[in-house]
Amino acid sequence: MQNDTPNDTPTRIVLIRHGETAWNAERRLQGHLDIDLNDEGRRQAQALAGALAGEHFDVLVSSDLARAAQTAKALGESRDQPLYIDGRLRERCYGGFEGLLYSEIEAHFPKEFAAWQARDVDAELPPGQNQGETFRQFYDRVVPAILGWAEDNPGKSLALVAHGGVLECAYRAALGLPLETPRDFKVLNASINRFIVRDGKLELVSWGEVAHLRPAVMDELG
Repeated sequence: MQNDTPNDTPTRIVLIRHGETAWNAERRLQGHLDIDLNDEGRRQAQALAGALAGEHFDVLVSSDLARAAQTAKALGESRDQPLYIDGRLRERCYGGFEGLLYSEIEAHFPKEFAAWQARDVDAELPPGQNQGETFRQFYDRVVPAILGWAEDNPGKSLALVAHGGVLECAYRAALGLPLETPRDFKVLNASINRFIVRDGKLELVSWGEVAHLRPAVMDELG
């Protein structure tokens, strides 16, 4: 790709978590299982598109899972922009945990559940419909993918639509947080999270913007 942008201009990334699914609402683990947005998720996607309507993006990218792609398409349709799909931005694969409620995971796989909750980032997950990833394997897949899009589009503005785990990895990379530390920060559906990439490194600008999701609720109360 021809680079006509000065090298000292940082690349801007708006990283978005997909809208809500029925499984999000009931705390059922999705991972690589392909679940559509629910009605609330579709409303969130439209609100997100409206909130970002005034911002320019050179590139729009989504995970290949439906919940992310549906959210990204709402954003792309509002600006008649093509959507690129990148399977590297998928959520972490949880193997045998996938499709289960958190309470069911603890009951069926107590040892693996305990390791997961204890932040053992190299713990293997039980087999399931899909091959599970350790958290370290997941991190090593996601962060280079995000940085790769920035490297291919230096000095430009990107919107990436992905998943809660992807956002967590980006947050940790930007702040230099060890993978083993607890996730003491919220990762919200349809949230706007802003980063820049400078000298090949992620830097956090703002986190967890969700004001765009509130007006419809306020209108209902009025």
